[in-house]
Amino acid sequence: MATALSPADFLQASQRLPIIDVRSPGEYSHAHIPGAINIPLFSNDERVKVGTCYKQQGRDAAVRLGLEMVGPKLALFVKKADLVAPQREVLVHCWRGGMRSGSFAWLLRTAGFRVSTLEGGYKAYRNHVLESFQHPQNMSILGGPTGSGKTDILRALAEMGEQVIDLEAIAHHKGSAYGAIGQAPQPSSEQFENLLHQQWRLLNPHQRVWLESESRHIGGCFIPLAFWQQMQQPTEFVFVDLPKDLRIQRLVREYACYDHTLLQAATERIKKRLGGQHYKAAIEALQRHDYATVADISLNYYDKAYLYELSQRTISHHLHPTDDNPTATAQAILQLKAY
Repeated sequence: MATALSPADFLQASQRLPIIDVRSPGEYSHAHIPGAINIPLFSNDERVKVGTCYKQQGRDAAVRLGLEMVGPKLALFVKKADLVAPQREVLVHCWRGGMRSGSFAWLLRTAGFRVSTLEGGYKAYRNHVLESFQHPQNMSILGGPTGSGKTDILRALAEMGEQVIDLEAIAHHKGSAYGAIGQAPQPSSEQFENLLHQQWRLLNPHQRVWLESESRHIGGCFIPLAFWQQMQQPTEFVFVDLPKDLRIQRLVREYACYDHTLLQAATERIKKRLGGQHYKAAIEALQRHDYATVADISLNYYDKAYLYELSQRTISHHLHPTDDNPTATAQAILQLKAY
């Protein structure tokens, strides 16, 4: 019989063993344990048919139908598992830790594998993920108006040995109306939480962790409420106030290389916030490749929004760099006295 591990023990074991997720491709695509490999027991259509059979004819009929579907695939499952776990030791899970993972674990044990399953399945893992965000952490928040290079400052802090979580990198979005440009497709909010937890659980709780100040949502991804609430009450809040002309130059470097249709679509998304006159001026500037003017007009809106957010915060330290030098700014931050 396979060993059933708690979510915490399962994740600990995953640092040395591969995970096989036997849920359907649709379930896996929506969200999964980071690093898990999908070897689905049922296809999406097969899962629907088995579920319908269960509701209409009962458990026994659904089990028989499932066996008919899975039987021809058994040898292929073992071959795929051999590719995933050539050392023949593996972790397996399904949605609730029931028949799918149990059946797959039985097959692999019969084929000579050592198998551990996830007690309670992916559902238990998700509860573990959400509960973990309630654990207190020593958070330091980095704030600053749009274009201040906060992501690069975080990267510099990480290179200097600080703990850093880059929420925008996890979300594949920079937060603004232009934030999706040049990024990979966003994960689901559920997968965002899973990816965040992957980093969160490895932090040293006795050391601070740096994060960028964010609204509750980053594009289409929502920061878990318990996590976001901790972000609103950090140990320290460092505000980096880079001059506007330098921020404009940075935004031009970051976005001028992209297709005009993407930039125009992003500008249209904030049309009402800009106001008709400013929106028209921004579009005209974009058409003549005057990216600095587009950035200037957009910042007028974003700076007002950020100043309002800032009014809700208690600032520990206010930095005024005169150069757009993230490494130097990171060094200046580390020289600050603790709040």
